[in-house]
Amino acid sequence: MLPPVDYSRRLFAGYARGRALTERTAAVWRAAFTRHAPPERPLTVLDLGCGVGRFTPLLAELFGGPVYGVEPADRMRAVAETDNAHPAVTYLAGDAGAVPLGTDTCDLALLFLVFHHVPDRAAATAELARVLRPGGRVLLQSSFSGRLEERTWFRYFPRAREVEDAMFPTYEEVVAVFTAAGFALDGVDRVECEVAPSLAAYADKLRHRAVPTFEYLDEDEIRAGFAALDADVTRAGDTGPVREPADLMVFRPA
Repeated sequence: MLPPVDYSRRLFAGYARGRALTERTAAVWRAAFTRHAPPERPLTVLDLGCGVGRFTPLLAELFGGPVYGVEPADRMRAVAETDNAHPAVTYLAGDAGAVPLGTDTCDLALLFLVFHHVPDRAAATAELARVLRPGGRVLLQSSFSGRLEERTWFRYFPRAREVEDAMFPTYEEVVAVFTAAGFALDGVDRVECEVAPSLAAYADKLRHRAVPTFEYLDEDEIRAGFAALDADVTRAGDTGPVREPADLMVFRPA
């Protein structure tokens, strides 16, 4: 595992703009979360590692119950509280190894691009098993070492692929640690997302450097990557949307 990234040092400042959801992508994720959530309403939801809260109010609107956004990075959580407040949302300090909620309190847990940051994954899955009610679900969105999706930015920052291959767990590791905690894998939903409406918009989003992989690249290769990307933007003009796939794993108590 790579050294941890400190989200409160720099990433918090541009994260919301660099990871903003397009309307189409927000709709795609609403549909995916609804497909795999328990059918009852309202649902109490844990957004674990909620960051700046980009999904947290959406979960409250979808499922009608209280949503708890748990985030260890103080400055990320402060952005969530300011920019993504919602009457049904409570943001809490905490991490995956010590979720600040009672036993059997949640119907659904979302971990969106979080699990690779968790140092003790066995403790995290044990905590998920503790807070989840019978019949609940865990939705985990992640990439996987050895089977990374084809990302547009890999063309411009080629070492990013190597970094992410070291950053993310393997698919088999994720299944094994959830199985050991008493979960069964319901399936994997391959979701196609619009990352940006054009290559120019994609370049603008990347400039916020909200992808933690940037923290492992040096400034020379970052400058070279943006120069190549800008050249393609100038050459290509309006390219249409940049779309990329994402895997959503669905776990239930066995």
